[in-house]
Amino acid sequence: MLSFSKKYLPDFLHLFYPHNCEGCGSDILYDTQFLCTRCTQRLPATDFFTNPFNPIEKLFYGRCDVVHAGAAYYFTKDSLLQHLLVQLKYRNNKEAGYFLGRMMGQSLILSKRFDDVDALIPLPLNRKKEYMRGYNQALLICEGISRVWHKPVLKDAVGRTRFTETQTHQNRVSRWQNMEGVFEVTRPDLLQNKHVLLVDDVITTGATLEACGSLIAKTDGARLSIAAAAYTI
Repeated sequence: MLSFSKKYLPDFLHLFYPHNCEGCGSDILYDTQFLCTRCTQRLPATDFFTNPFNPIEKLFYGRCDVVHAGAAYYFTKDSLLQHLLVQLKYRNNKEAGYFLGRMMGQSLILSKRFDDVDALIPLPLNRKKEYMRGYNQALLICEGISRVWHKPVLKDAVGRTRFTETQTHQNRVSRWQNMEGVFEVTRPDLLQNKHVLLVDDVITTGATLEACGSLIAKTDGARLSIAAAAYTI
């Protein structure tokens, strides 16, 4: 009787608590998977973490003192990746953040270029947005990275000093002007003599990461690298 229960209990529970792929809806996946293997392979990987002089690193040339930079995937409209980011930012799907973080963590491990990173810093979300959303999506991504890469997450090292409007429809100059004076280093003792990885969900112009990263890089002995789940092309 016991062996019968062990054999059929998972199937029985699946009838009442289905576990489906977030991408295609298939139920042919392990309980620990967020996407099925086929959908995971559909994600448009950039290989930026492995390659120096990639477009993300070039984006910050002359703008911010960055050791390494990269993004895991290309972002395009009406794609699976866009669906995951919408789920993360607007549908309260925290698991999407953990999943993207785990995938980033695996890529960072394989790259070897980021091996001397000491800690992860999520890009701070303004308090109004974080209150409305209930969480900071960059922090969830960091926690996902940390689960596989085992780097500490410094969530209180940097903060936002004021609310900023959405920058979706602003150009690069406007985005940078909108970011002036937005961030502050609240715990410089956590950053001193550390190589930190500043993490966000999507990089477009890089203005927000530049504004935050520039302050981090000014901390005594601090070295800055940048990573994101997606890069808008």
